[in-house]
Amino acid sequence: MSQLYDGSRADKLYLRALNIREAHACGLWEPIMWHLALRGHVNAMVDLAHWLSESNTHRSLGIASDAFSAAGLYRRAYRRGDARAAYSLAMSYFNRNDMGGYRAWVTRAGRAGDGAAAAQARHFETRLPHGAARKIGRQRPEQKRDEFA
Repeated sequence: MSQLYDGSRADKLYLRALNIREAHACGLWEPIMWHLALRGHVNAMVDLAHWLSESNTHRSLGIASDAFSAAGLYRRAYRRGDARAAYSLAMSYFNRNDMGGYRAWVTRAGRAGDGAAAAQARHFETRLPHGAARKIGRQRPEQKRDEFA
């Protein structure tokens, strides 16, 4: 079954979904993303997880064992080798003030090849300079090492 969805066909479909979402082309992008994500397209999994977790009011991050939650999609993309998914999940945990989940996933992102995540895992800061950290009371001023991260 994976033979049908690798390479150019899945990438063309992914680009079509992005065009629908970003350029307001005709069509529905969410069913296309679900179609690709459930068949293992890593970029579709990460984009769909971003969309699912961006609103803290009615959508939650979920748990990693739930395939249809944002955390589950991030985890499955990470298991396919995507460091961006692990780092995004780490930041989602940080923004929800879950330092244990943040530390675990930023370490995994560093192991997967993300240099900035590896540096964050080494320093393990509980305060970060981005704006979402202010909402949970964990913002700090920018430092010189933040320029290269």
